[in-house]
Amino acid sequence: MAKNVNGKAYALTVLCPIRHGHIDEVAYSDEVLDRLQLWNARDNSPMAKVPQTYLCRYFILDDVYTESLPGTDFFGTLTDVLSIFSDTVRRKALPREEHLKSRYLVFSSNFHGDLDIYLRGMWNAISEDIRSVWGFCYGFDKVNDADSFIAYMKKCQLSASLFFVGATDDPLEEQLKSLYIKQEFTRFALEHQGMPADKLQQAYKEFIRRVEPRNLLFPSWAPGQYRV
Repeated sequence: MAKNVNGKAYALTVLCPIRHGHIDEVAYSDEVLDRLQLWNARDNSPMAKVPQTYLCRYFILDDVYTESLPGTDFFGTLTDVLSIFSDTVRRKALPREEHLKSRYLVFSSNFHGDLDIYLRGMWNAISEDIRSVWGFCYGFDKVNDADSFIAYMKKCQLSASLFFVGATDDPLEEQLKSLYIKQEFTRFALEHQGMPADKLQQAYKEFIRRVEPRNLLFPSWAPGQYRV
């Protein structure tokens, strides 16, 4: 599997450092989090407007924490024994504690297709929401169009090899249509239990006419739809 790519699916992970500062006595990182949480009050996430998005996630990375203890090798076992007599030995065996210099806005997405095309579509679809959230990040003041947004995101990109489970690499329209047909066919099966064969055949033909399997756009699930 190529870096970030699995078939026609792409895994994007971006870490963008948030500037130090405050707005109305609220830290910039907390303000970013508040603005992201306001998306929950909308009928749907702005990301539903971004073409070919399978799944995505935003969160604020406050810091990294070291929680490891000496290992089970000989040195680790020895320090465990010696720590009975001196806690200093145990402390020296622990990894050096490190912290991030900034908080980070983390954006991860699995989508269908090419990275540049996806990011351009994201900017064209929700540029105002992007500015609202990313505007507190270092370097984002130089972003003013789709090209500069693509360049900025690539600078903050990390390599990814893990993908969300449960999706193929087919275009989003095909996946949404498949989900719709699966839902409707399950309903059809439940509603037509015990029906005589001739009537069942007629009902099935009507079902096919109604769901239009070859029409990927309608009827179908809408992007971002999470309720039947």
